[in-house]
Amino acid sequence: MTELPKTFDPAAMEARWYSHWEAQGLFRPARPGATPFTIVNPPPNVTGSLHIGHALDNTLQDILVRHARLKGKDALWVVGTDHAGIATQMVVERQLNAAGQKRTDFSREDFIAKVWEWKAESGGQITRQLRRLGCSMDWANERFTMDEGFSRAVLKVFVTLYKQGLLYRDKRLVNWDPGLGTAISDLEVETKERNGQFWHLRYDLADGSGAIEVATTRPETMLADMAVAVNPEDARYSALIGRQVKLPITGRLIPIVADAHADPELGSGAVKITPGHDFNDFEVGVRAGIRPADMLNMLDARAAICQTADGRVPADLIGLDRFEARQRIVAMLEEDGALVRVEDRVIQTPYGDRSGVVIEPWLTDQWYVDAATLAKGPIEAVRSGRIAVVPKSWEKTFFNWMENIQPWCVSRQLWWGHRIPAWYAEDGRIFVAESEAEAQAEAGAGVALTRDSDVLDTWFSSALWPFATLGWPDDADPSLAGRYPNDVLISGFDILFFWDARMMMQGMHFLGEVPFRTLYLHGLVRAADGAKMSKSKGNTVDPLGLIDRYGADALRFFMAAMESQGRDIKMDEKRVEGYRNFATKLWNAARFCQANGIGGSDRLEAPPAALAVNRWIIAETIETVQAIDLALADHRFDGTANALYQFAWSRFCDWYLELIKPLLQGDNEGEGDAAAAETRAVAGWVLDQILVLLHPFMPFITEELWHALGTRDHDLIVARWPIADARAIDPEARREIDWLIRLVSEVRAARTELNVPPGARLAVHVRDAAPATLARLARQTPAIARLARIDPAAGEAAGGAAQVVIDEATFILPLEGVIDLEAEKARLGKAIAAAAKERDGLAARLDNPSFVARAKPEAVEKARADHADKAAEADRLGAALARLG
Repeated sequence: MTELPKTFDPAAMEARWYSHWEAQGLFRPARPGATPFTIVNPPPNVTGSLHIGHALDNTLQDILVRHARLKGKDALWVVGTDHAGIATQMVVERQLNAAGQKRTDFSREDFIAKVWEWKAESGGQITRQLRRLGCSMDWANERFTMDEGFSRAVLKVFVTLYKQGLLYRDKRLVNWDPGLGTAISDLEVETKERNGQFWHLRYDLADGSGAIEVATTRPETMLADMAVAVNPEDARYSALIGRQVKLPITGRLIPIVADAHADPELGSGAVKITPGHDFNDFEVGVRAGIRPADMLNMLDARAAICQTADGRVPADLIGLDRFEARQRIVAMLEEDGALVRVEDRVIQTPYGDRSGVVIEPWLTDQWYVDAATLAKGPIEAVRSGRIAVVPKSWEKTFFNWMENIQPWCVSRQLWWGHRIPAWYAEDGRIFVAESEAEAQAEAGAGVALTRDSDVLDTWFSSALWPFATLGWPDDADPSLAGRYPNDVLISGFDILFFWDARMMMQGMHFLGEVPFRTLYLHGLVRAADGAKMSKSKGNTVDPLGLIDRYGADALRFFMAAMESQGRDIKMDEKRVEGYRNFATKLWNAARFCQANGIGGSDRLEAPPAALAVNRWIIAETIETVQAIDLALADHRFDGTANALYQFAWSRFCDWYLELIKPLLQGDNEGEGDAAAAETRAVAGWVLDQILVLLHPFMPFITEELWHALGTRDHDLIVARWPIADARAIDPEARREIDWLIRLVSEVRAARTELNVPPGARLAVHVRDAAPATLARLARQTPAIARLARIDPAAGEAAGGAAQVVIDEATFILPLEGVIDLEAEKARLGKAIAAAAKERDGLAARLDNPSFVARAKPEAVEKARADHADKAAEADRLGAALARLG
């Protein structure tokens, strides 16, 4: 047994134990014949650093993995990083810019070599930080989405989908980032509210017989207008459908078409249609019979004005930036008399989350996956329960999105990433193959081929994560050694469609089986006031700073305790500090045990026990194991953490250790060495159970205490999970000690509320007690006298007294001469009145519909919490006054 230091200091202890676990290979699956348990880590960007969302996501995963090991399973937690095409290319380009260079100064091959150099030097930051959090990942097999084996899987999937007709090249609108010069996914678009204008324009009918009014937030796009849409049910325009208008500036003639997209209640009811620059307009254009190949484009890749295919854009606008062009075009419209009026409006504006520039819907040739076909399998899997979605409330959203899914754009205009394996012949033919040699063989000798310059969206490659990380396609075993399907995927709900659903599509298509049996979706970690965290708001929280201040165990326990299915987490540093105090409480309890000869147990089952207090704590331990087993089976992380906290802090540290002190010190009447030995054995066993149960949540302190309490033949990380043997539960012992705890708690509360001096001993008279209660009282008198500072007295109580009712019995505590009864009654009366006044004032505010409707949600929530506190205070003080008679 190693004596523990007085002060609990997590920093050195955490680094030491993590290095030990990793060096000993304890994160590797090494239990042949055991039930496999597999979970894959959502691969963080190789450019990333640990943020609070990572801390939540990885804590929950580590809890499941460590729990699986303790349950005897052969647990594998796959770890790796994503090559993060855009983010990584930006990082390296910034480094080049700082040195006075730019990407285009290099060949593509030389630039990619520089990216690999950067990865070798700086790409491991987040994996080092995950170690600080305590993540027990299989680092010996760390994967990267651009490593050789993974790249083979990406090529195979692309080529196979192409040959199956499920992947194709098409001209469609994409989210185009002019700052980066590439298409981006919806996830990389951040919509912000900005002050803008609504320009109302008049388009004259081509025959000069009238005009029609339209409105737009982007007047420059009128250079590529191809129609005006009106609702077919709008009687105002029914006679105009099929006629043409002549556009100002360009003079282009465009038709008036009928389409339900036009809302008669919005503006004039007529909508300008620019199919090459608006997603809704694209669909209207297709319905109107305009082929994507014929849709006009008036912007280049950097969002400068370019000439349209019909040559109608004035030469002096060509080359202008879109926003500079906007000012010029508005002036030209006003000069032509085509500008009717301008309204100030708040506009929902899309920005690139990395470039910070306004995103343009842009018509371009890209590669697409037939997502609608691939979505059929996942829809059936979730509907049939083959994939359980937790919380189940997310299923409706899942079905709605998957059943209305659009083609998936998988190409990006970057240099860093998996280059698309497609080669083009001069006659326009496309050859898709896993190598250039295969493509050339298909094309025939002498046919000049040029490789596609684009790379694949990183979501395309990460969609293969559950099986490509396990060796596919090189592994000939279709079951992948029992690791596929994975058991659980833990993910933020915000990537349900960008990653989770796409893993379902690819896994079911290529392996014919779901990629995971359970999909657990957690919420976001928000600021203390409920606002979404962002760097621009300055309300982000650095998890590494929290680890420095409170330890990884405290942060992990906070994350688990606050993770309630379907709800976001509000960051509360005070709660993290509170769980650091919990760790300190456990540390001090272990030191007390050491000082009293209590060490680690060599038993999995409970030791034999005769004393009620020991039978009680054994029963409490078993019931806690049962509750935790049920909560973890349901992925109730908060329920598990709270059950652990209450048992370890309240039941074990506060009550059990206090109750057994006389037994350990040999000063309990009628008890001897046998009782002390029994108690030490039981206490050591219970403390071991606590350490094992807590280990998935607080791995560092539990491992430290496990070894400090005795010589062990194995580390705690590979110990055995407790057995919930209900046969060891003694109901009568539980009832007796629970009764004792309630009595002591109520007496202590009464003493505190009535300002009884802490050192004062009180007499206690018992009235209406049943024989069983009197027997308990006799057996537990020493404990009651010591813990509640009361002594049994005969006869009736005289004078003013406090009364405590426990079950059928009333315990009367005379207070004459101990406190000034009248002064105490007056104090309580004033305190009750003050609390009731605040309670009623808060109630009136909450009953005011105006306050609830207009106040910030956090203000309303605080008012409700304050009202509940004041109501409880008034009730508590009222009960104290009532005790005085």
